[in-house]
Amino acid sequence: MDYFLIILAVLLMLTGTVGCFLPAIPGPPLCFAGLVLAHISRFAEFEITTFAVLGGLTLAVLVLDYAVPAWGVKKYGGTKYGTWGSVIGLIIGTFFISVGPMGIVGILGGPFLGAYAGEIIGGKKSQDAFKAAFGSFVGFVAGTFMKLALALAMIAVLVQGLV
Repeated sequence: MDYFLIILAVLLMLTGTVGCFLPAIPGPPLCFAGLVLAHISRFAEFEITTFAVLGGLTLAVLVLDYAVPAWGVKKYGGTKYGTWGSVIGLIIGTFFISVGPMGIVGILGGPFLGAYAGEIIGGKKSQDAFKAAFGSFVGFVAGTFMKLALALAMIAVLVQGLV
């Protein structure tokens, strides 16, 4: 059973790391679940402080993952039209993942094009809409790096706990 738990923990960590880039997969929560499973096995043991800190960071990143792109739109002069367009573009862009190399274009371009379209629909000039769309892109990239940093930290904790 311990071998099954550690294999499942590693699979959750790998899936969680991929999930940092794919909006449909909750990356950091899967990595955290992997740590919990590793802890349950006989192969790794972590202190309660480690779980508390990483659990708190996981919750914070979950909240910030939605707030940071919206902040990016607003920081660069966007409106609610750009924010909603960014969210809709992200959802639509996610569907392009299955189209091979177009996947990365969909994930990165979806929020950008959505924010741009939203601002145009809201009556902004093209240059102002572009600035808001760039803010959406900056927010999305910042959120992705934030999730990835946490996922890699949890992987490091797992590796250290296994050694």
